[in-house]
Amino acid sequence: MTSRLFPGTIAAIACVVLTSIPGAQTPDAQRYWPQWRGPHANGISPVADPPLEWSETRNVRWKVEIPGRGYASPVVWGDRIFVTTAVPVGVTGDAQHAPRGGLPQRDLHRFVVLAIDRKTGTTVWQRTAIEQQPHEASHFDNGTWASGSPITDGQHVFAYFESFGLYAYDMNGKLLWSKDLGDKRMRNQFGEGSTPALHGNTLVIVWDHLNGDGSFIVALDKRDGKELWRVARQEIDTWATPLVLEVNGRPQVIVPAMQRIRSYDLATGNVVWEGDGLTMNPIPSPVHDDGMVFLMSGFQGNDLRAVRIGEAKGNIDGTSAVAWSLDRDTPYVPSPIISDGILYFLKTNSGILSAFDTKTGKPHYQNQRLDGLPNVFASPVAARGRLYFTGREGTTLVVRSGQTFEVLAKNQLDDAFDASPALVDKEIILRGNKHLYSIAAP
Repeated sequence: MTSRLFPGTIAAIACVVLTSIPGAQTPDAQRYWPQWRGPHANGISPVADPPLEWSETRNVRWKVEIPGRGYASPVVWGDRIFVTTAVPVGVTGDAQHAPRGGLPQRDLHRFVVLAIDRKTGTTVWQRTAIEQQPHEASHFDNGTWASGSPITDGQHVFAYFESFGLYAYDMNGKLLWSKDLGDKRMRNQFGEGSTPALHGNTLVIVWDHLNGDGSFIVALDKRDGKELWRVARQEIDTWATPLVLEVNGRPQVIVPAMQRIRSYDLATGNVVWEGDGLTMNPIPSPVHDDGMVFLMSGFQGNDLRAVRIGEAKGNIDGTSAVAWSLDRDTPYVPSPIISDGILYFLKTNSGILSAFDTKTGKPHYQNQRLDGLPNVFASPVAARGRLYFTGREGTTLVVRSGQTFEVLAKNQLDDAFDASPALVDKEIILRGNKHLYSIAAP
């Protein structure tokens, strides 16, 4: 089955949708990469102009080794890059990077936050948030306990290690507060890997685990870590980062899940709307464009839901708020991306790309294979009409945004990549299993 249109005209939606970063319309917030998936939480930089081509010997501004292992994406503000990592204690050399394909080490770890100078790659400051032994194992494809990406608003850096705590620092590395939410117990010990969302002074964390017993969503004051509200959820293992959007001036928190997709009022935690859940193990983060929100998953099935955010109230199942849906070729891990009214997404964790019209659900192309990308866990990013897809084997394919498929460049590095890139000014920041790269033309 391909896309399925629901009743209701595809009309302009009378709502205002803004992004999840406070002051996101300011030049600094537009310019930098302050959170997972960039300034508008959609993988796109509106101002960056990164290189088209690179290799180990071309356009590498610098390359530095990051201790330990982490799939957390780098975030950028001003002249600093912030990275989190989990470093096994007493392990040196290549062994500390826990080669993929085997079970990750479960001995004592240091959970570390680093501030890296953008110009030189040198470490400005490094802080150990906590030293602790993981309480359970992790999936071999998630062989790290530092998968949640940091967040910055230009005044604070929030480092989230899930079961190992949330830590707030100032920009110079001074610890301001910390919060312990307990221990997650993931189904089949598949490992942790979600990231909070930030809007104004509010941090939102989705804590889904076990068989729904003890799952919740919680809002914290970013200034001191105090709880603003907490709502119980009967959901298991949700890795997707929540999406915060302002609809007619009132922020909503949109959360994918297996049982029910829901949107919560940011101020109160009350459910604004909800609908049928996605497949098991929802990992891709929602994306938004022109009054539409797209939620999808791809484990033990396929599901994509396109929601008209301005029409969504109460139970949206069978209503015109659901613009269209799809039950094939959706991603398991990498999140989708939207560029110029086209929704792009990969099939499972493979380099097989589809492109759909966001309003109608009609495909422009489907199941286009990306050469050199057999395995993709990083989410794509985009700027200047170019889409960047980075595979586990070190290849990044640059594809032109448009209704027809066109490869612009194929680039190779010597590291392996699971973290998603960051785009700032004229550079692309790539975090490998061992190294952090700054890619920029001279």
